Order: sequence, then C-alpha cells, then structure tokens
Amino acid sequence: MMITADQSVVIPSDWRDYLALTKPRVMTLVVFTGLCGLLAAPGHIHPVIGFAVILCIAVGAGGAAALNQWYEAEIDAQMKRTAQRPIPAGRMDRRNARDFGIALSAGSVIVMGLAAGWLVAALLVISIVYYAVVYTIWLKPRTPQNIVVGGGAGAFPPLIGWIAVTQEVTLMPIVLFAIIFMWTPPHFWALALFVKTDYAKVGIPMMPVVAGEASTRRQILIYAILLAPFALAPWYLGGFGLIYGVSAALLSLAFIGFSLPVGLRRSEEGDAMRPERKLFGFSILYLFALFAALVADRLAANAGWIA
Repeated sequence: MMITADQSVVIPSDWRDYLALTKPRVMTLVVFTGLCGLLAAPGHIHPVIGFAVILCIAVGAGGAAALNQWYEAEIDAQMKRTAQRPIPAGRMDRRNARDFGIALSAGSVIVMGLAAGWLVAALLVISIVYYAVVYTIWLKPRTPQNIVVGGGAGAFPPLIGWIAVTQEVTLMPIVLFAIIFMWTPPHFWALALFVKTDYAKVGIPMMPVVAGEASTRRQILIYAILLAPFALAPWYLGGFGLIYGVSAALLSLAFIGFSLPVGLRRSEEGDAMRPERKLFGFSILYLFALFAALVADRLAANAGWIA
C-alpha cells in the first residue's frame, strides 16, 4: 500500500490492472480490423513481420488507452461505468499509468518502424496522438462532435495493416478508414444514450447531453444510412467481389434495420433503452462481420474460387 501526493491510498497493482489500462475489449476490435486490413491487402508479407505489425497495433492502442485513462482519472472516478478502472478504484498510481502508456506507445512505434517501415510507424504515431491527445484532451471535453471527428482514432488499424503489406497509400485503405469513421458515431451514440446521465454528471458534452435524445436518435439513423455506400465501396470500386458485396449489402440493411426503431423512437416507455442496446450490440457484430467478409473475399479470389 502507498500514499500518493494527493494523500489518496493506492493498493499495489498487479498485471490485471495494467491489462485493464489497455482496454482489452476495445483492443479486440482494433486488432481484428488491423489483421483484416493486412490479410485483405493485395500482395504478401512475411508472417513474422505481419505478426509484428499486428502486435504493434495492439500495443500502440493499449498505450493510447492507458494515456486516456491517466488523463481522465478524475472524470472516470465520477462515472458509474468507469469508476472501477484501476486508477479511480485506487489500485494504481496515476503516474505509473502515464509512464506505462508512454512506454507502450513509444515501444510499439519503434518496433513497427524497424519491422515494417517508417511510413507505417508514422501512421501508428498519428493514430496514438489522435486518440490520446486530439480526442481525449481536445475534442471530448469541448464539443458534441467529439466522437464524429474523434472516430478517426479507431479507424487507423485496417489502414495500417493494409499499408504494411503494400507500402503505399492508395484509395482502398482510405476507404477502409472511412468505413470505421462513419460507423463510429451511430455505434458510440447508441451507448451514450443509455449512459448519458454519467456524461451529464461530469460535464462531457456528448451528443445526447447537449442536443438531446431525439436529435441524437435522428443522427444515428442518418449515419447508419450514410454508412451503407461506404461499406459497399470496396465492392463497387472493383477491389473486392460478390462475397464481400453481398455481405456488405445485407449487413448494412440490417444495421439500418436496427437503427430505425432508435431513430424513429419518440417516447421513453419503460426507459429500457432496448432498441439502443440492441443497436450497440449489433454494431460490434456488424464491424467484425464486415471486415471478415473482406478477408473471405480475398482468400476466395486468391484460391481461384471466384473471378
């Protein structure tokens, strides 16, 4: 047990607290989309280098998450959803979390540069700074558009994975970036609708708090509709075939279907937020399935099963 500079008691942390700092559930989606970008890219990459790329994406994302929790420790302590994180729960000293985040971030960039090239490493730097600084410090506490602009932070993994293979910035990895960028607002606002009390309590201007629930729901539906052409773009631009095209069309229709009862809802009956919770859950499945379809289409084409 130790006493910090602000006289709060900190219980010695163990490996599980350090793992929690990396937001492992979020990291799962980050790693998966990065891996899909790497596997769906045209060309070949040595398996060891490919593994290093995905590891660096995971470690870099974990470092950015740790820095996010270091900076937002006081806010996290006041929110029910985040009060049991290592720092607000008193299991970790805030400075240790900061140093851990810096070490993970710097280490991932150096290894990425040595393994896959400094273009890819530079993209990893941008993604870390985007989340830890641009979103966390600048956007989140200042504007209800925080998650709209900040959505770029989570959109880098497939871009990085693809460019690690091709070593050039082309249209297709930018399209993959755009898909996640457009997916993030309806995904996150669905969550924000049923935890808006927490955000209001700490003064974070999330869309439901500032613009109200009705406006947020309408924007969720609008973004769900706008997402569809971005999701279909890899197919109609000619980079992928029918396996991806059909999958993207069906998944996007389902996404719009889950968004309709949210966007058209006018009452708070039961305050259960069931449509919002269903949309949030499906949105995660949607992104996993969409990027899995990219890989399936590429593998089928490489095997000669489709033209």
